[in-house]
Amino acid sequence: MSKTLTETPPGAVKRAGVMQKIAGFFTELMRRYLPDPFVFAIVLTILTVILAIVTEGQSFTDITAAWGEGFWSLLAFTTQMAVILAMGYVLANAPIVDRLLDAIVSRVEKPRTAVVVATLVGAIGSYLNWGFGLVIGGIVAKKLALHVKNVHYPLIIAAAYSGFTMYGLGLSATIPMVISTPGHPMEEQMGIVTLAETIFSPYMLVTAAVVLVTLPLLNAMLHPKPGQPVKEIDRALHAGAPKAAVVDADADTFASKLNNSRILAMAIGLLGMVYVAIHFVRGGAVDLNLINFFILFLGILLLGTPNAYLRQLNEGIKTISGIILQFPFYAGIMAIMAASGLVVTISGVFTNISTPETLPFWGLISSWLINFFAPSGGGHWVVQGPFMIDAANAIGASIPQTSMSVMLGNAWNDLVQPFWILPALALSKLKLKDIMGYTVIMMFWVGIVYIAAILAWGFLG
Repeated sequence: MSKTLTETPPGAVKRAGVMQKIAGFFTELMRRYLPDPFVFAIVLTILTVILAIVTEGQSFTDITAAWGEGFWSLLAFTTQMAVILAMGYVLANAPIVDRLLDAIVSRVEKPRTAVVVATLVGAIGSYLNWGFGLVIGGIVAKKLALHVKNVHYPLIIAAAYSGFTMYGLGLSATIPMVISTPGHPMEEQMGIVTLAETIFSPYMLVTAAVVLVTLPLLNAMLHPKPGQPVKEIDRALHAGAPKAAVVDADADTFASKLNNSRILAMAIGLLGMVYVAIHFVRGGAVDLNLINFFILFLGILLLGTPNAYLRQLNEGIKTISGIILQFPFYAGIMAIMAASGLVVTISGVFTNISTPETLPFWGLISSWLINFFAPSGGGHWVVQGPFMIDAANAIGASIPQTSMSVMLGNAWNDLVQPFWILPALALSKLKLKDIMGYTVIMMFWVGIVYIAAILAWGFLG
C-alpha cells in the first residue's frame, strides 16, 4: 500500500476541524500501539490464561489443557466462515452485482458522499445478511476509492466495515435467530422468544433506523476537509491490468465444452434453488449451512459456467487466510473462559448490582467486554447467555430485553474486534492500525445509541 499523500500547494493545507483532530488522535494512537490481528490474538490468549490463574485460582496445567482441547472446537464454524466469505466474494463480484455496484458508484463524485454510500451499503447488506454485508461493503468501498478522487482510503474502508454493527439488529442476528427456534439449547430456561419481541420490537426497529441515519453522517464528518492531506488508494495495486480474454487452447475438446457449459451451470444452480425452496416449504430454519448453500448455487447461476465460477472463487480464497489462522485462537480463548469460570465472574459483577430495569444495560456492558474474548455471536451466547437468563429469571427482568442486550453488546464491540475486521483488511490490503482509529470513534457513537436504546427499553418498554 502506497504511503504517498495527495499533493497540496504550500500553505494551502487547511486547519483540521474538531472531528478530524479526534480522528487523527486515535489513528496515531492505533498506529503506535496496535499490533496486527494475529499478534492481538496471541496477546489476548496469554492475558486470558493469566486472568484465569489469578482471578479464578486455576492451575496453569488445567488452563493449558482446556485451551488445547478447545483450540479446534470452532473448526466447523471456521470452515463455515471461510466458505461464506470466499463464496460471498464470488457473489458480490458476479457480473450483475458488479454492474449494480458500478451504477451506484458512477453517480458519486464527492469524497464525503462516497463515505456515506460505503457506510450505507455495508450497513444495509449486513442488516440483510452479515456475511454478504461484510463482503459487499469492502468491495463497494474499493470501487468508490478508485472512482472518486481525494477519498481518504483508510476512512472509507472503516466506514464500510462500520455498517457491520447493523447485523446485531438485522435478519441474521445470531442470538435472536437461535432463541426463536424451537428446541434451542436454552428453551427450558427462557422458552421461545419470537423475532417480534427482539429485532422487530419497536425499540429495536427505531434503534436500527437511528444507526442507519446517523452513522453515515458521523463517518462523513471524519473525512479530511478539502485542502487537507488524504491517503488515496494505490490504483496500480488495486485496479490491476485490464482482464484479457481467457484463451483456452483446448476450446474444441469435449472437456473444455463441459468446463464452460452454461447448461451444466444452469442445471446445478437451479437444482440448488429447488432444494432451498423445499427446505422452507418443509419448515426448515435458516442457518449458516443453508446460507452457504444458497450463495454457492446462486453464484454458479450468476457466473454462468463452472469455469467462470472457479476463476472468481480462486480470487475469493485469498481473503480467508486470516480467518483460518486466527479463529482457532479465539476458540481456545473461549474454552479458557468457559472452563475457568471467568465468564461467570465477569457477568456476576454486573448482575449483582442490577435491577429488572437495569439488567439489560449491564448485560450490554458485560457483553461488550466479553466479546473481546468470545467474538462469535453463537459462541458468545453459549458462554454468557445462561448466566444472563438465570439473572433475568431471578430478578424478574425481561427475557427479550436481556437477550438483545447481549446481542447488541456483541455487535457494538465488533467495531473494534480484529476477529471480524480481517475480511475488510484482506479486501483492502490495509493494516489493522490504518483503520482502527476510525472504528474506535464509530464505536463510541454506536455505544451511545445502543445504551440509550437499552435504557429506554428497560424503563419505558
